[in-house]
Amino acid sequence: MQKEFFRTYGTTLAGLMATHDVDPHQFLAYVHDIEMDALAEDRRLIEAVARLPGRKLVFTNGDADYARRVLQRLGLGGSFEAIHDIHACAYRPKPDPESYRSMLAALAVDPTTALFAEDMARNLKPAKALGMTTVWVNNGSEFGGHQHSPDYIDYETADIGAWLHDLLGDQ
Repeated sequence: MQKEFFRTYGTTLAGLMATHDVDPHQFLAYVHDIEMDALAEDRRLIEAVARLPGRKLVFTNGDADYARRVLQRLGLGGSFEAIHDIHACAYRPKPDPESYRSMLAALAVDPTTALFAEDMARNLKPAKALGMTTVWVNNGSEFGGHQHSPDYIDYETADIGAWLHDLLGDQ
């Protein structure tokens, strides 16, 4: 059921809300109440993100509290200006094009000047359609490559920190 909701609705939460009237706040509090032991600080990523020009924003199908916990664990707690989460998208998850329009409007982003990195290939399609440059972070996750297409993936990497380091060069 979880996988079917994910494929059909974009997220398990969206499927549960549509078919079982699940409260999103309760659901997210429950599923995000997890240990972060698998995550570790990555100095190369931290340094590369700090060197990126322009604004740094997070756009997530999760909630902002969870995103902040993940960022903190990775050592990126102070690296991002804002988080646009599933609540801010009125529970319309990526890859729903409306969620992207919501994020662009709320954060005053010009998509033609934006680099959009994402671990789910299918979530790059709407970003590309809006004019963003796209990066697929192919981390080997079960559905990460679902609907993969070179038509909307400009760059692919398994290691965003190394990719950014190569892009920005030594300093």
